[in-house]
Amino acid sequence: MADARELLDAGERLGPEELRALQLERLRASLRHAYERVPFYRESFDKAGIRPEDCRSLEDLARFPFTTKADLRENYPYGMFAVPREQIRRLHASSGTTGRPTVVGYTENDLSMWADMVARSIRAAGGRAGDVVHVAYGYGLFTGGLGAHYGAERLGCTVVPASGGMTARQVQLIQDLEPSVIMVTPSYMLTLLDEFERQGVDPRTTSLRVGIFGAEPWTEQMRREIEERFAIDAVDIYGLSEVVGPGVAQECVETKDGLTVWEDHFYPEVVDPLTGEVLPEGERGELVFTSLTKEAMPIVRYRTRDLTRLLPGTARVFRRMEKISGRSDDLVILRGVNLFPTQIEEIVLRTPGVAPHFQLRLTRTGRMDSLTVRAEARAGATPEMREAAARSIVTAVKNGIGVSVDVEIVEPESLERSVGKIRRIVDLRPRDTGRG
Repeated sequence: MADARELLDAGERLGPEELRALQLERLRASLRHAYERVPFYRESFDKAGIRPEDCRSLEDLARFPFTTKADLRENYPYGMFAVPREQIRRLHASSGTTGRPTVVGYTENDLSMWADMVARSIRAAGGRAGDVVHVAYGYGLFTGGLGAHYGAERLGCTVVPASGGMTARQVQLIQDLEPSVIMVTPSYMLTLLDEFERQGVDPRTTSLRVGIFGAEPWTEQMRREIEERFAIDAVDIYGLSEVVGPGVAQECVETKDGLTVWEDHFYPEVVDPLTGEVLPEGERGELVFTSLTKEAMPIVRYRTRDLTRLLPGTARVFRRMEKISGRSDDLVILRGVNLFPTQIEEIVLRTPGVAPHFQLRLTRTGRMDSLTVRAEARAGATPEMREAAARSIVTAVKNGIGVSVDVEIVEPESLERSVGKIRRIVDLRPRDTGRG
């Protein structure tokens, strides 16, 4: 612990009052930057009857309007940028599976700050200069791969840019190059674990000692499975491209008690998903972020749709956020019962014979909504084991959540994956009736 404290950077050493003063100074500057340089924000602030100089305290931020993903899509591609396009050094974008992608840009200073925050995150996770870091996040327009890559290099690590896919080859690389840190989605990490065991290699004998997992919600049960099967410390990293990418918050390995938000650069709020009212610290709601130091694309009160709560800091002066419990737009209302994918994940993880890879399929017959849980079988699971697993999941969902579902146990690795993640919800109900 003493060694870890000695490695803290200047931001992590701030006292509580110093931090609040720095946040307010940076917040006021960022609001001015957005208002003066981005027509969307000028129009949005003016319509709300508020100007940057009206922010005299951190609490005043609640008076400013929200930014949503729809706003970013409507200003595609460069409408949210606060600097001339010629000053942009890199572009990233979301997948755009539900319409136009959201495009984000970075100046040289933005890229440097981002690398600093990912380096800080890797260090908080237990990584150190000189470590070999295996990056199995997807590279390209997705921020995960390149964000992790440049952060690890900034810390002074040796990077293996493995990207996603080619699972058997990744297992070989881990054995040959002996990385001590892996950065990957938790669901793909479990795919790697299955491949190690398929090849007859004990995952606990590898060089890995730290896993940094993000890009999708995951549960404490999944953490325990990864740590036990791989003999590593499994910690959470959080980020999203609209705010910067990975490195907005990081779980500290010495506490593993939620993600420390790097709030000297990203100011968090939690609001009621329905009313938008700021909730008191400790109450669960929707996470909202305002950037404090971004040049190319400042973001003001961005509604992430992620559900969590803010808690006091422990390992650092900064506040923590709980593991993401789900997304407000992932809420399934099935015959009057609220259900999140993470609830199903907890059940799947404790069911023998199935892997922790699943998908929820929503259909409608007449006026009745139905949900089918499609879970991948573990390699070697017999037909009898699969039938027993299906019955077990049906019973656990009925008893634990209070709704009846169908269950299909499908072949290993048969569910469609994208950048290492499985699409959790497939809604096949008629579009004109909406969800719920």
